[in-house]
Amino acid sequence: MLQKLQLILIVLCCVVSTFIAQEKGDNISSEKPWAIGLTVRSATIPFAVEGSKAVASVVPMLFFQGNYFYMRGIEGGIKFYKTENWDLTVFGRLHFFDFPKEYQNQIQGDNVDWGLRYNYALTNWSFADLELASDWDGNFSSNVHLGYRKETDRFRFDSYFELKWKSKKYNSHFFGLDSLDVNSGFDFSVGLITDYHVTSNFYLFATAQLTLLGKNTRNVSFVNSDIMGEAYLGFGFSNDRTKPRKKKLENKPYIRIAQGFATPSDLSNILKLKSKPDSNGNKMTSIYYGHPLTDRLLGIPLHIYLAAGAVYHWPSAVQKDALEVDLEIKLFYVIKWPVRWRLGAGEGFSYVNEVPYVERNELENKGYVPSKLMNHLDFSIDFNVGDIFGDEVLKRAWLGYGIHHRSSIFETAQQFGRISGGSNFNAFYIQWDL
Repeated sequence: MLQKLQLILIVLCCVVSTFIAQEKGDNISSEKPWAIGLTVRSATIPFAVEGSKAVASVVPMLFFQGNYFYMRGIEGGIKFYKTENWDLTVFGRLHFFDFPKEYQNQIQGDNVDWGLRYNYALTNWSFADLELASDWDGNFSSNVHLGYRKETDRFRFDSYFELKWKSKKYNSHFFGLDSLDVNSGFDFSVGLITDYHVTSNFYLFATAQLTLLGKNTRNVSFVNSDIMGEAYLGFGFSNDRTKPRKKKLENKPYIRIAQGFATPSDLSNILKLKSKPDSNGNKMTSIYYGHPLTDRLLGIPLHIYLAAGAVYHWPSAVQKDALEVDLEIKLFYVIKWPVRWRLGAGEGFSYVNEVPYVERNELENKGYVPSKLMNHLDFSIDFNVGDIFGDEVLKRAWLGYGIHHRSSIFETAQQFGRISGGSNFNAFYIQWDL
C-alpha cells in the first residue's frame, strides 16, 4: 500500500509541476476551463439479487483543463506528449463495482484504473482513442473509443462508441466474483456526456451509457442481465462560456503550510466552537499548492483555486505515521474591513495509506469498515499580515485557522465506502501568495 501512495505522491508532484510549467508565453494566472459539480449516479446491478436491481451514489465532480494536466469528473491525467492531431496521456479513472448497497461497506469493491491513452483527432468534431489500463490488483483491460463532439451556446455533448477488452483475471474478479474462472472477452458500449448552460456560471450535467456484456460474461451463472446501464445527473458551476476567459486574474498561486491537531468532535460542534482535544495527541502537518482558476463567480468576487496537498500524519501511541494526498477546489471570499480577511471553503478528494486513529476509532465503534478514499472538506478563516503591519512584502502572507475534514457524505457514496462519519483536525497555517 505504501507503494501505491508513493505513486500517487509522484503523480501529485507532476500535477503541481504542470500547473507551474506552462507553455511558453502562457500566463500562470490566466483563466483555464474548470468546473465543480455534484451528481447522482445510478447503475444497474448485473447479478441475480433480491430487491432493487439498481444502486445509486452521490458523486462529487471536479473538472480542470490545463495545458497538460486535466480533471474530468471521475478521471484525471497528464498529457505528457502532444502534437496538433494526437496526444499521449497517463490517466487514472474511478472504477465502480456495482452490487447491493447493504454490502458495499464490507466489500468496498470500487477501484482505480490506471493507464495510457493514445488520442487522435479525426476532424474538429470527432476523435478516436486507444486505452491500456489496469487497476491496483492487476485486472487488465483495454478500450477503443470513437467519439463525436458538438457545442452550442447552451449545450455541449460527447457521444461515443466503445469496444472494451477484459482480461480473464478482470472477468473472473468483477463478474466471477473470484469464485469462478471467466475467460477474457469484449463488451460494447454507447454513451452520451452532456452539459446545459442554464445561466452565468450555473450548469446542469448528465451522462448515460448502455453496455452489452460479452458472451463469456453473460454465461456466468449468477449474472442475469445482458445489458448494464449507468447514468449521472447533477448540477455545478463552471466558466461562463458565453464570455471570453480572462488573461489576468486578481488571485495569485499560493503555498500553504499547516499544523493540525486531531479532535474527536464532529464538524457541527467544531463550527459551534465546541471542539474537544484528542486525548492521544494525534497531529498532522500539511503543505498545499493552490492554482488560481477565476476571481469571480455568479457576479460575486470569489477567488477560486484548484489545490493539491500532501499531509503527514505523525506517529503516536495509537497509530503509525501515515501519508495523505488531497485534491480540491477551494474558494475564498475577501472582506476588506478593517484589514483584509477571508472566509474559505473547499471540497474534493482525500486518500490515505493508513486511516488516522481518530477516524478509524469512530467508524469502527459505529460498525463501519473504514475507507482510505474519502470526501474532503476544507474550511478556513484568515487575515492578511501585511495589512496589519503596513508592510508591502508581508501583504503576500496570510495567517489563519482551518478545519481538515474527511467523510463519506452520510452513507450516500459507494466510492467512499457507504460511511457516515469521518475525522476532523483543527489546523493553523501560514499561506504565501507566489
